[in-house]
Amino acid sequence: MPKPADTSTKKLISLAPDNWIRWVTNIPNIRAGEILSGEFQWISRESDVLIRATSPEYGEFLILNELQLRYSSKMPRRMRSYAALAEEKYELPTYPVLINILQTTDVEIPTNFTSNLAGLRATQDYRVINLWEVDVSIPFQQPLPSLLPFVPILKGGNDESIIREALQVLRRDEQLNQLETVLAFFATFVLESALVQDIMRWDMGVLHESPWYQQILREGEARGEVQGIISSIRTSLEAKFGNEGLELMPQISQFSDLQRLQAILRSVVLANTVEQILQVL
Repeated sequence: MPKPADTSTKKLISLAPDNWIRWVTNIPNIRAGEILSGEFQWISRESDVLIRATSPEYGEFLILNELQLRYSSKMPRRMRSYAALAEEKYELPTYPVLINILQTTDVEIPTNFTSNLAGLRATQDYRVINLWEVDVSIPFQQPLPSLLPFVPILKGGNDESIIREALQVLRRDEQLNQLETVLAFFATFVLESALVQDIMRWDMGVLHESPWYQQILREGEARGEVQGIISSIRTSLEAKFGNEGLELMPQISQFSDLQRLQAILRSVVLANTVEQILQVL
């Protein structure tokens, strides 16, 4: 059984901060300094992390890391806001990076925010990293232990042997072995739940404690109870099963009992096929 863990973005990045910032910026000879709080007085986020960095070419600056479970069309404006707030608070230039975890759209994700009001322009560039486009060899070779829990959804990571290899690396390190639940959660997107259970050798019910599963629930609650959970079910179905999963939404939308909808959401997280979800319905 995995141990309770701090699987926050800050914890993940702190596992190997120098390797992480070289990867997200593509800047050689860069060194990580203090990992700062990315929470601002009127914008509180759990998924953003600021790192003070230095390089011979650019001097001292900040790296803003924003991890999103699913991309939202609101992110370009948010990246502009976060970068500006960071620069105002710490009086340093900022390199913003948006990291998207699950692919939920085929539309090209923008790498900047722009607006024009009566000839006055505002613009903010930022780097976009989509994990489904990142080769699975990278966390093993660089090494980037922060990416190991995401191995199943990396490019080429939907392979049982690779997921088992990632698990063994996690379990050999006291700092990393607490990340099993994150690896298992994302493994359910690419492997049968029974196979994931066999790989992990523990009760799959523990996935309900996964921070990413809890985030899905929180997103639903934030949107307003029943309709919020329905919205979370929709996005989770699309992420795992595409259009085939979305075909279940007319039936699911008829439910109004909150506990029933939460049970459906749990089944979506753990299901390997649409047929398994139909059994719950």
